[in-house]
Amino acid sequence: MPEASVTPFDWHRIWWANDVSWPFLLEIAFRCGFTYLLILGALRIMGRRGVRQLSIFELSIILGLGSAAGDAMLYNDTPLLPATAVFVVVTALYVLFNRLTEWYPRFSDWLEGKPVLLIAEGVIDQTGFGSQNLTLKELFGELRQLQVEHLGQVRRAYIEATGEFSVYFFEDEAMRPGLPIWPELLRAAQPAATHPGPHACTNCGHVRELAAAAQARCPVCENDAWLPACAARRVS
Repeated sequence: MPEASVTPFDWHRIWWANDVSWPFLLEIAFRCGFTYLLILGALRIMGRRGVRQLSIFELSIILGLGSAAGDAMLYNDTPLLPATAVFVVVTALYVLFNRLTEWYPRFSDWLEGKPVLLIAEGVIDQTGFGSQNLTLKELFGELRQLQVEHLGQVRRAYIEATGEFSVYFFEDEAMRPGLPIWPELLRAAQPAATHPGPHACTNCGHVRELAAAAQARCPVCENDAWLPACAARRVS
C-alpha cells in the first residue's frame, strides 16, 4: 500500500500529532526534568574537568549521555529505567577510565592523546607538526590571537590533548629574528631575497642569511619561499 503523501506546512502536523494527548505533554515535562537531573548528577561526578575544553574521550561520554537523555525526554516508548542505567554505566566508565589514566600513563596517551611539540626555538618542528591534522594557517591564527607577530618570539609551542595551544615566549633580550605571521606578509613571500639580510622560510620558519636576489632552498624542509625575518619585540 503506498504511503500517504505529506502536506507541506500542515500546521496541525507540525505542532501536533493524532497520537499525542495533553497528558503526554505533562509526561514529557516530567521526563525532561528527570533526565536533566541525571545530566547534572553525571557532570557533578565528572567534576569541573568534565565541563572544560573536552578531550576526545570526554566528548564521546557527553555524546552518549546526550543521546540517552534526548530519547528519554521525548519518546513515549523509551522507559526511564533503561536511560537511568545508561547514565549509571557511562558515568562509571568515566570514573574507571580516569583511574586507569592515572595508573597507566601509556593508556592515558592512547585514550586522550598527549601534548605534541609544534614549535621549538622559533622554528616549526616538522615531526610534531606533520603528525597533526593542522595547517599553517590554523597554527598562525592561534598564535596571532596570543599577539605573536613572528616565530622568533616563540620558545616553545605545544598542542595539548584537548586541542588547546600552550605557548612559551623568549625573554626580550633572548628573542631572535623569525618568520612574520601576518597574513598580508605571508602572501608576499618570494623565491629570492629582495635585499641582503636574514630571511625566514615560510614553511618552517628557519632563518638564514641571504644575499640580494639570492635564491635558496630551506635546509630543514626544502621550501623555496622566503620572507625578510622580523625582529619586533612582543607587546602583549
